[in-house]
Amino acid sequence: MLEGFFPGLKALAEGFVQEHGYTALFILSFTESIVQPIPPYPFIVSAPLFNLSPYTAGMVAFVGNLLGAVVAYYLARLLGDVFVKRLFGERLYLKGEALFNRYGFFAVLIGEPYKLVCWLSGLFHMPIVSFFVASAIARAIRIGFFVFFGDLLERFIR
Repeated sequence: MLEGFFPGLKALAEGFVQEHGYTALFILSFTESIVQPIPPYPFIVSAPLFNLSPYTAGMVAFVGNLLGAVVAYYLARLLGDVFVKRLFGERLYLKGEALFNRYGFFAVLIGEPYKLVCWLSGLFHMPIVSFFVASAIARAIRIGFFVFFGDLLERFIR
């Protein structure tokens, strides 16, 4: 059943970015930090194919990711562990808990999936400033990597 779902969702996201550009990329990045499965990275690399700048696309995705991360952080604090376990499943929850207990701040730097990291940061009461700094560092590195390749693509197709 899910085999047909994800290609359809991917096609929907592509059409959304094609039609709405940076606004769509912001919405995808924001919601990806909270719950939806389509990451912004392919759209940053392929920004030139959508007539977008990979640098602007990267900045929009960065801001969207961080704002969405703060929302997920506070939703986790508000809704609690029962909701988070139901959302991600017991197995991912336990893996995330072990990661946070062992690595704390560094769990945010290296942890994936990012949406799970955001929820667990709030759930385990990581200080918001530490969470935000670690998220900003991690997202800047990750998104910067995709901007680099988007820039290469832009130079190649010119």
